[in-house]
Amino acid sequence: MNHLHIIDYIIIFSFISIVLYLGFSFAHKQKSTSSYFLAKGKMPSWAIGLSILATLISSITFLAYPGEGFSSNWILLVQGLMVPIVLLSLIWFVVPLFRHAIGLSTYEYFEKRFGLFARYYSSTSFVLSHFSKMGTVFFLVSLALSNMTGVNTLIILFIIGIAIIVLALLGGIEAVIWLDVLQGFMLFACGIACLAIILFSVNGGPAEVWKIASENKHTGFGPYNFNFTKLSFWVMAINGIFYAIQKYGTDQTIVQRYLTAKSDRSAIKAALMGVFLIVPVWALFMFIGTGLFVFYQQNPLPAGIRADAVFPHFIVSQLPPGVVGLILSSLVSAAICSLGADLNCIAAVGVEDYYKKIRPGRTDEEYLKVGKWLVFIAGFLAVAIGALYLLAGDEGVLGIVFTLYAIFSGGIAGIFLLGLFSSRANKQGVTIGIIACIIFTAYALLTSTKIGLGNEKRLLLDLGNYNFKQHKLMLGVYSHLVVVVIGYVTSLFFPKQEVDRNLLISGWKELRKKSQVIYSAE
Repeated sequence: MNHLHIIDYIIIFSFISIVLYLGFSFAHKQKSTSSYFLAKGKMPSWAIGLSILATLISSITFLAYPGEGFSSNWILLVQGLMVPIVLLSLIWFVVPLFRHAIGLSTYEYFEKRFGLFARYYSSTSFVLSHFSKMGTVFFLVSLALSNMTGVNTLIILFIIGIAIIVLALLGGIEAVIWLDVLQGFMLFACGIACLAIILFSVNGGPAEVWKIASENKHTGFGPYNFNFTKLSFWVMAINGIFYAIQKYGTDQTIVQRYLTAKSDRSAIKAALMGVFLIVPVWALFMFIGTGLFVFYQQNPLPAGIRADAVFPHFIVSQLPPGVVGLILSSLVSAAICSLGADLNCIAAVGVEDYYKKIRPGRTDEEYLKVGKWLVFIAGFLAVAIGALYLLAGDEGVLGIVFTLYAIFSGGIAGIFLLGLFSSRANKQGVTIGIIACIIFTAYALLTSTKIGLGNEKRLLLDLGNYNFKQHKLMLGVYSHLVVVVIGYVTSLFFPKQEVDRNLLISGWKELRKKSQVIYSAE
């Protein structure tokens, strides 16, 4: 059924029009790769901080986190809680390191430390993981809007896809960042308003929400045992540590934001702002799901609604016209911001890591043209993947996203840690470590993935007692550790290489001390 009022449609299409206008208004500034991919390094720190926030939340936060809070406890939030713990120890030297060590692509650092193979492997992993994420975002948004409006899901996919491609294609990273700012404020306002409405729509108010949720084990982060074969607090915590290292230390969508800042200090402030805002937002939307669970204990939910669609159902059935339109605009905004950033960053990697290697010494105008073509192609590929995601199984979308990220992460954090902390790790050793990681990941996937229908499901490869029996999120953890251990040990069998000290943490600490001494003397 069509649940939306004409006012809601006007608000949603007005917002999409604003997005398209923003893309066109910034188009005249996109005359070089520096402006298109880096906004010429002139963005203020507060805008970059909100942009980092918007890039990380997307529609996955808006829909999947409430879905998890509705169907379970807060265990999948544990990964996010690890982010500030890890980043507070890394951000001070990681940000200036990248701002001085690379031009555009994060994976240039990997080449400087360990050669071309490490660069291509890490950049390919980035592209694969983000295509899986983009498909998920398209899937979530189109499915939610289709359920609310009755419009065919594929038509919604196409409309949103066009808006995102136009924004990223014409406006570049600067348009994406300023839309992120708008979206950040919209998300906070809508999230807080929805939570307040849910809490006070429950008979008994917030106290009753907590009571019923606790009685039904929808609060807390357990189970807390050390059984790594099932999802537990420690599985999510350990996975979250490596997720934080990889996301903030090696992910192009985040590192590229560092490069748009005016100075190192401004970039660090932006990173800290993004870190300290993201956890409350994740927690806010997870608790919305908890509130929805209690609300629908008192008000029966219609049959056939999956957990990821409960929040959209509440929006259209409980909120007045106009407010629904604003919230759905925020949902669409979250998708457009996140996907627009992904497209721009994938194009940056495509130009910097691949096209420039194939055709070096070409004009900047040619590289810019290729970058825009890559945005266009990647956008339509992401739409196609979103259509395929409509066939997803019963597992919660957030769980699928975390699993795919663990698979495609492929030891990238391990390579990064060796690059930062070990001057003894070398190209040959790390290459062997990466190959060992690929073999391990293939083994773990084949011996833990079942195919077939119902009771006829069977493992792709059954090795009996030697199957990978731990939770798939641990696959990502082990892949990083395989690279660290094997990469370092095998490096000892090859001659030690000369390493630019500025690419190591120890080198940056020495440089900082020298700077402090000079400053004190002055």
